[in-house]
Amino acid sequence: MPDQPSRPVADLDWRDDLRGVQIPVSRQFDDPYFSLDNGLAETRHVFLAGNDLPARFGQNLAIAELGFGTGLNFLVLCQAWEAANRPGSVHFTTFEAFPMGLPDMARALEAFPELAPYAAPFLAALASGGPDFALAPGLRLTIVPGDVRETLPLWSGMADAWFLDGFSPAKNPEMWEAGVIDAVARHTAPDGTVATYTAAGHVRAKLVAAGFDVTRVAGYGRKRHMTRARMPA
Repeated sequence: MPDQPSRPVADLDWRDDLRGVQIPVSRQFDDPYFSLDNGLAETRHVFLAGNDLPARFGQNLAIAELGFGTGLNFLVLCQAWEAANRPGSVHFTTFEAFPMGLPDMARALEAFPELAPYAAPFLAALASGGPDFALAPGLRLTIVPGDVRETLPLWSGMADAWFLDGFSPAKNPEMWEAGVIDAVARHTAPDGTVATYTAAGHVRAKLVAAGFDVTRVAGYGRKRHMTRARMPA
């Protein structure tokens, strides 16, 4: 049997953030994986608050993400889920074309010591052969590898909330193509939400064209604006 082609993997450099902590930077896209100001605070501002979380916990939520990266967004969600101590469940599905190696992921997450109680079992679960596992009661993760332009249209799920966390639209335009945004819309439940750090006009226009109600709001740190959107019920 011929060898199966290997999947692309993340190619990294490392750069000091404003606190002197090293963070990963993609060589493929020349873009950092999270804010040089404070990646943890950025995730809480953009993806949690941007999707009205954790206020929506207590029901059975499906959350989807474009761009898994270091797993930071998921671990911040884990922390918020445990702190909320609400009923219901969360199934988090993430799409990633260039998965990061476990040693690099562990190194990146060392920048956030308060997440260590979640990072350790998360990394252990990945090492044991994820990509589908429960990290905590009521909280499940599914990682979908491959080009989102191919994998998202085949996904059978519907998301109540989206984290659009691909690299910058200027540096990773494929992630922000109209076809991808249309696929996000088709896989968004009525009254479902979208949050992303970018406020690029062409991204907002594609979200509007796909059927979302779109709002530009205050961004995190040095970013003046970000984008929130909602699918009408």
